[in-house]
Amino acid sequence: QTLGGGSGALRAFPGTCGLRPLASDHSSTVLDYDSVASAEDTSDVEDGTSGEAGAWPGIVSIQATAENGTWHMCTGVLFSAQWVLTVAHCFFRHGQVPRSQHHVPLPYLTQPGPETAVRHIKRLLVHQHYVPTTARNDIALLELDQPVECSDYIQLGCVPDASLRVSDWTPWGHGVGTLGTQTGHPGDTGLTLQEAKVHLMDTELCNSSPWYAGAVHSDNLCAGYPHGGIDTCQGDSGSPLVCKDNGADFFWLVGMYSWGRGCDRARHPGIYTSTQHFYNWILLQTVPALPEDQGQESLSSRGMSRIQGYSGPWHFLLGQR
Repeated sequence: QTLGGGSGALRAFPGTCGLRPLASDHSSTVLDYDSVASAEDTSDVEDGTSGEAGAWPGIVSIQATAENGTWHMCTGVLFSAQWVLTVAHCFFRHGQVPRSQHHVPLPYLTQPGPETAVRHIKRLLVHQHYVPTTARNDIALLELDQPVECSDYIQLGCVPDASLRVSDWTPWGHGVGTLGTQTGHPGDTGLTLQEAKVHLMDTELCNSSPWYAGAVHSDNLCAGYPHGGIDTCQGDSGSPLVCKDNGADFFWLVGMYSWGRGCDRARHPGIYTSTQHFYNWILLQTVPALPEDQGQESLSSRGMSRIQGYSGPWHFLLGQR
């Protein structure tokens, strides 16, 4: 079974994925890779520019709601009618699932409007072998309580399988970060979609010393510049790394921002979770759910951790302005 807009992609539901209906001149102005930033810190995509309204219609903002307000936690990507892909560390602080209530704009939006749809989270699935201390297997899935209908403002990301060679495509692109004048604290609502150009870099180089000295895993991608400059920064974990298919007018979701050291630093580019590496895991988790009587052991055998005890209302807002 394949899922997606073409050969080698996850097919979310009938139709195509990776489209950008509202992006002006998207055949030429959008290059290839999208980058982002980290949820625990407070700065943004370094030297990025604000994206057009509706330019990236699959990006979602996972937000937390508490007594003192609502703020952006991290980012995800809608890749099927009822599933969002993001990073595991968004939901863990010292091994704990956040106790505050959460909701998510899909795609990323500055101001909710009539094009916005709201969805609650039915399930949170974190990779069974996620290691918070090393960010290994930093990936999670959010199942929505109701399917989503596509529109100009709501589109799906294309998840490629291992048969597609990212290196065959143009090795440049835009970084899409969801940062802005407000950052990661209660009451922060003035978020702005950011774009920054990054370069996909050799993982062995990123793992060398004095780069990351072995901290980058086989399930990671490395994107940025050797001498710093334009870079992903703090403030937006889970944001997408994408590349444009050279033979078609759609974009592949190849990574999600996981971690980095500092901002705009030489030999310290952004580190992303590779979606290709986890293609089979994603496919396994998004098939019809197991009967309840098969229990947690069956869930574990499928490589997932089912997070219990979150009461919501975690939800998604869909439709960027």
